[in-house]
Amino acid sequence: MSYLLATVDAVPTNLPRALRPFRHREYRLLVASMGVSLFASGMWLVALVWQVIELGGGPSELSVVATPTSVGMLLSVLVGGVAADRLPRRALLIVVESVRIAGAATVGALAVAGALQLWHLAVVTFALGAAEAFFYPAYTALLPTILPPDELLAANGVEGALRPAAMQALGPALAGLVVGAFAPGVALLGAAALYVVALLALLAMRTLPVPAATGGRSVSHDLREGFAYLFRTGWLFATLAFAILAVLLLIGPLEVLLPFAVRDRTGSGASGFALVLGAFGVGGALGSVATSSMRMPRRYLTVMLLLWGAGALPMAAIGITDQLWVMAVAGFVVGFTGSAATVIWGTLLQRRVPPHMLGRVSSLDFFVSLALMPVSMAVAGPVGEWIGIPLTFVLAGLVPTFLAVAAILAWRLPADEIAHPLRDTVEVGEPARATGP
Repeated sequence: MSYLLATVDAVPTNLPRALRPFRHREYRLLVASMGVSLFASGMWLVALVWQVIELGGGPSELSVVATPTSVGMLLSVLVGGVAADRLPRRALLIVVESVRIAGAATVGALAVAGALQLWHLAVVTFALGAAEAFFYPAYTALLPTILPPDELLAANGVEGALRPAAMQALGPALAGLVVGAFAPGVALLGAAALYVVALLALLAMRTLPVPAATGGRSVSHDLREGFAYLFRTGWLFATLAFAILAVLLLIGPLEVLLPFAVRDRTGSGASGFALVLGAFGVGGALGSVATSSMRMPRRYLTVMLLLWGAGALPMAAIGITDQLWVMAVAGFVVGFTGSAATVIWGTLLQRRVPPHMLGRVSSLDFFVSLALMPVSMAVAGPVGEWIGIPLTFVLAGLVPTFLAVAAILAWRLPADEIAHPLRDTVEVGEPARATGP
């Protein structure tokens, strides 16, 4: 805690709730790195889609290229959680950023040289997915070591605002312009350059506290301990059970079918796709800022699941409409509700999970949520071609609401959230276990 207090700059203490984490130098550098990296990832996302299309690919080929990302995450994420509880978290983030630089630069150079093939993209997306699996647990576990507990909700709100704004709005918008003016390969190289800037911000951070020694425990022991905590903790199990099915329904249509829905239903190209992604991003940013600026909901589990479940309803409109602006409005609403729920979820993990297990539990969150992501992305293209893209989006919009209600009722979450209230204000230095498991 003395380290934490020493890093508080001479910044006014009467800042708005959402801005209080910026008092800390290491947080400012960390969030700057993350923001630039997310901007680069937004460019990568759009450039990758149009690179596949430029190579003559359609929905099935995009599934082949996009699915390895999820496979890489899924295979690596549990190890990433153990690493976050054992190794210096800043060092893990530096390694992840370095892999991103190498991957984007490689495919960008191959594309510009005219030598890029689909299998190159699949290999690189697998490597980037594997690296990404180390980022989330390390970042989640690092944040409570540089911020006091009562600023975690605001910090999660900042991340929730940056992720959609940079990754779904600004990055795709710039990529759309670059792809339209030059070629997808140029946008891929631009993403690599931005990843370099993100790496420099991480290198500028001071050395941070390292996790406590593990006492000779094996990796398998740590994994078993994490799974045991998951299965005996009702609110955690219920949320992840909902998430795994929601991912199956939502990720494939969003990642694989959305660009073709925009193209086929509205007649738009890269700029139209970027507009819809941008609407997701703006909605997500505003949802995160709104949530981080308010008190933690008393019924935080119920509110969170309903935001995720009922918030997916506008997905149905994407499949039905032939108007680009309607797709954009639907994307805005889905982005707003999804990010608002994610801010609550991130704070919930950091407040109710024991600190020494936070990396592993975060990786289990990632693992369980991602378990069916490769399946979703692999089948989205064939399913969209079989039953049609409109019907696929309608089902993706309707079913999550029923799943959310089932999770709330089956695991009696209203009783749990009343028994374990999350107080809005926690004094600096208060143990994280104060709110209970």
